[in-house]
Amino acid sequence: MPQGTIKKIVNDRGFGFISGEKGDLFFHRSAVTSGVFEGLAEGQEVLYEVEDSSDGRGRGPRAADVRPAR
Repeated sequence: MPQGTIKKIVNDRGFGFISGEKGDLFFHRSAVTSGVFEGLAEGQEVLYEVEDSSDGRGRGPRAADVRPAR
């Protein structure tokens, strides 16, 4: 499971970005599997999975199953 750092959180819109081994990945609040989205902070280490975006918008991969590394 890849590990990365939360680069940016937009609490009022419910999404953020993770800086990982292969660049930055978008994640939505629904991808946070342990804890509450609002409990995440910029600079925090997280574990995640990478999945293809299936919304038809062609925006590329995104993070799924996001959880704190510790």
